[in-house]
Order: sequence, then structure tokens, then C-alpha cells
Amino acid sequence: MQTVKKVVLAYSGGLDTSVILKWLQDHYHCEVVTFTADIGQDEPLEPIEAKAKALGISEIFVEDLREEFARDFIFPMFRANTVYEGEYLLGTSIARPLIAKHLVRIAGLTSSDAIAHGATGKGNDQIRMELGAYALNPSIRIIAPWREWDLTSREKLVAYAKAHGIPVQTQADGSSDYSMDANLLHISYEGGQLEDPWHTPDPSVWAWTVAPTDAPDEPQTIDLAFSAGDPVSINDECLSPATLMARLNEIGCRHGVGRADLVENRYIGMKNRGCYETPGGTILLKAHRAMESITLDREVAHVKDDLMPRYARLIYNGYWWSPEREALQTLIDASQATVNGTVRLSVYKGGVMVLGRRSETHSLFAPELSTFEEDHGAYRQADAEGFIKLNALRLRVAQRLRNS
Repeated sequence: MQTVKKVVLAYSGGLDTSVILKWLQDHYHCEVVTFTADIGQDEPLEPIEAKAKALGISEIFVEDLREEFARDFIFPMFRANTVYEGEYLLGTSIARPLIAKHLVRIAGLTSSDAIAHGATGKGNDQIRMELGAYALNPSIRIIAPWREWDLTSREKLVAYAKAHGIPVQTQADGSSDYSMDANLLHISYEGGQLEDPWHTPDPSVWAWTVAPTDAPDEPQTIDLAFSAGDPVSINDECLSPATLMARLNEIGCRHGVGRADLVENRYIGMKNRGCYETPGGTILLKAHRAMESITLDREVAHVKDDLMPRYARLIYNGYWWSPEREALQTLIDASQATVNGTVRLSVYKGGVMVLGRRSETHSLFAPELSTFEEDHGAYRQADAEGFIKLNALRLRVAQRLRNS
């Protein structure tokens, strides 16, 4: 086993990473540096830092990455209207390249030999974290304890933690039956009873959003303004990217928006059932598509729609830092120069409806062309006959051949 003197651990303070911290010390006899990212999981980080100190860690990094997360990861992804397999808004997937970036950075700052993470050997996150790390530092060493140790169940983790004096919350103490992951874009739930795709999630699963049936009986109307494809204000109040996402989350949660229960295809080869709450992202996606509907050229919009599933797979599979994703992003970002204006939305009992959209500077909607009333010569309807016949030519030729 190659000697490791110092390793940077992506540390959440939960059972898995707390056990990993101690295991790294005992197994590799190395110094451990912890890195905890605030990406909007909405939980106090001070106890996590205190827990790391109690476990003998002297170099502790706790960093607020919420603005970077929203500005440089969430917003670029939403410029593409990204959805994986028709339903998943990629809340977990898009956070991993950000964490990988800072793991690699801190490894350089602390002269560490390696980085470590708590992703399991069955999931997507190990791929996302490691592809990102290798793309940013080709010579980085990565330790993935779940692929090395014999602690193959939660029971064994709890036993290890108790044997080494690591504080741990068990289900009897009120911990969740599910594996949960939260950030500024979403919260996810996996495992437990959800491993049966026929099992209906218990109402207690949903930690963020109210049930749509319990949401307010009056809809809430909001105006969401865009500049170059990114949201910049709500009801004329300019907000930073992270603050804007948090505000959309508040609105969505209040009205029961953004719940999803789906079975997805993991990159590693298995199907997985997960439940997700993406309240702000669901509102943003609806609004962004509405804004594009009047500001994007038809063929540009259709090219984006053609490319989106490929772009979504790249993010889901961990290729955020790949040259092909960056090339696609360049095209997507170029398309957004004209996506400026305001969308009016109604948020009501789990649904989001577009009430109107306008762009003072870049609207391609021409009322004089689309009107059912007198167009005063703006469009010659007789011209449509030749257009139709030319486009029907190949169809007519093919049918004549079949009839001969």
C-alpha cells in the first residue's frame, strides 16, 4: 500500500464520513484534513467543525460556496433547460463537480497526498467526484473507503463508531430511515422503504414541501426577470444568484411545488428509485423555457432541445469538466444573449403556470404576423401554397413510386 501522509476528506459530519475519518487515521496512519462545503443544505455547520476537532483534526476547512454553486453550476445548467430522463433536475449531480474542485484546491493548499470521499461503490457520486478530480489534477490520488473496507452495512458502521467513541445518531434516536442529500437546488431521498419501487412514500418523507392538497388556497403570482438567460430578480427585487434560488425555494415549498418520485438509470449500470424535492428549480425551468419561447430563433431553440439530453447525461455521469461539456456550454451560453425579459407565473397547489412573458429588447413575437385579424399585408397567405408543395415534393415522389 502506497504511503499516504495527509489526505483531504469531504466531510459532512454524518455517520459515514465520521467513520471514514477515523478509519483513514487507523488504516493509513495519516493526517486528515476535513473540508465541509456550505452549498445550501440549510443546516448549522458549527457542530460539524466541532465534531472534527473532537476527532483530533487540526486543519478544518468550512467554506460558504452557495453563491458559486448557484452562479457557476446551477445557472449554467438551467440555461440548457436540463432534465435527465424526463424528470430529474440533477440536484445532486451538479453539486459534485463543485465539491471535487475544492477538494483538489485544498489538497494543493495543504500539500496533501490524496483526497477521500464517502460515496459508495454502487453509486454515481464516486464517478462524479473522481472524474472531476482527475480532470482538474491528473496525478491526484483518491481514496474511496467504501471500495476498500469491510464495513459493508449501516450496522457495521454504527458498531465501528461506538467502538471508537464516535457520536452517532441511530434510528432509535430519531435519524431518518433514508439516505438524504440536500443543497440549494434540491433534497433527495434514497434507501429504506424506497428500495421497493411499488412502495408509496410515507408523507413524512417530504421534508421541504407541503403536500399540494395542504398548500394555500390562493395562488401566488411572481414576476421572474432574466438577463442573458439567468434569473436576476423576483418582483423587481434584484437578488444574488444564491439568494434568488433560496427565495424561489421558499415560494415553491409553500405551494407544494417540485416533488418527484422516479426510477433512474445509474451510470454504473443499475436502476435506482429516488424521491426528490426541487421547488425553486421547477419554477425556474418553467420560467426559463417561457422566456426563451419569445426570444430564441426557432432553429436555435430546437438545436438546444436536441442537445439537452446529451448535456444532461454528461452532468449526470460526471463529465462536467470534460471538453465536450465545455463545448456544449459555449454554444448554450451564446444562445442566451437574447434571453432577456420577464415571465409572470402563478404558483398554486403543486403547479406552476405561465401567465405571461415579455421582452422589451429581444422579442421575436410579431403580432402583425400571428394575428387572426387583418394583417394589412404583413403576410401573404397565398405564399403558403408553394411552401407546402415544395415540402411535399419528396413525399409525393415516394408515394408515386409505391403506387407504381
